[in-house]
Amino acid sequence: MKHKAALRNREKLAADLPPITDIVRGSLLHRTIRHKKGCSKCARGEGHSVWVLTVGYAGGRTKQFSIRPEMKDQVERWLKNYHDLKAKLEGICEANLALIRPDE
Repeated sequence: MKHKAALRNREKLAADLPPITDIVRGSLLHRTIRHKKGCSKCARGEGHSVWVLTVGYAGGRTKQFSIRPEMKDQVERWLKNYHDLKAKLEGICEANLALIRPDE
């Protein structure tokens, strides 16, 4: 990648970054929970539908956060923003590597 092309690419990627305050890392899972006793819905085998955000941490630990149904769309947007930001940061890093290499 030539010097000017790398600069243009880097500027384009930086201009298209998602809002960095609206991000979250993890995976959104749809689960069905069932009570062992005392719930007629669970006794019929239906269970309760829940959304869970699972976030992995160093050492193989994970944390799970229950998501209210009305928050699902927002959490999905935050997850998408995180993945978009991560991909664009990788692109910016590649453009910067092209800038420190001698022109080919």
